Amino acid sequence: MKQGIYIQPTKKEKAFDAVKMMRDIRDKISAETRNMNFDELKAYIKKQLADSNTKLVGQR
Repeated sequence: MKQGIYIQPTKKEKAFDAVKMMRDIRDKISAETRNMNFDELKAYIKKQLADSNTKLVGQR
């Protein structure tokens, strides 16, 4: 087997890191809902959806 020199590519700084953002959001939600029971969790989700401008899938 022929041996050669492997040069590791340099990492570029990302202007936007979607994975980091997703993990940060998930950690924040987990911390806010950590001790909630099912009914409290449903109310939390309902409030978050009402406070946002996000439309549910399949709704106009």
